[in-house]
Amino acid sequence: MLKLGLTGSIATGKSTVLKAFADLGIPTFSSDEAVHELYRGAAVAPVEAAFPGVAVGGIIDRDKLSRRLIGHPARLQQLEAIVHPLVRARIRDFLSDAAVVGEPMAVVDIPLLFENGVDWGLDAIIVTIVDAVEQRRRALARPGMTVEKLEAILARQLPQAEKVKRATYIIDTSDTIEATREAVARLVQRLRQEAQAR
Repeated sequence: MLKLGLTGSIATGKSTVLKAFADLGIPTFSSDEAVHELYRGAAVAPVEAAFPGVAVGGIIDRDKLSRRLIGHPARLQQLEAIVHPLVRARIRDFLSDAAVVGEPMAVVDIPLLFENGVDWGLDAIIVTIVDAVEQRRRALARPGMTVEKLEAILARQLPQAEKVKRATYIIDTSDTIEATREAVARLVQRLRQEAQAR
């Protein structure tokens, strides 16, 4: 089974690309969705223990947690030490399940794929890109996003140019959503053809 990693900086269209893969019938995994689920389940107790007061009604309040982390890299590392192993375990299970049922390929969306230093055992990496002006426009349009928060996020991410150098495949999402979906369809067709040729 072809194990594909999907990554890219904030607001470069990863969710749109992941959905395009899913709409083509390819199994997909979203790390962000996994974290949302963990913040309603397995991660609640350890995160609340490390950051008292961030759990509300048995669910981690992401805004409260975010406010605790801004400007405190050590606290962010503490949170990642709790959450990342839980996400990695889910990714392993997802890829294993997809392989067992004979899927030809599967896509895993990992926002900090390059930055976190983990060997994911992937066969290829897809990087989403967009021009910097459009990236900032998209990011700042998100609910709860501020310039300060965006700068903190960008400071933790490799520059887009560096991600491009490390990519196996690149999908530029600067155009319309439909154009992005067509680019994904072309890539899937190419990957299927390459798999048949092997």
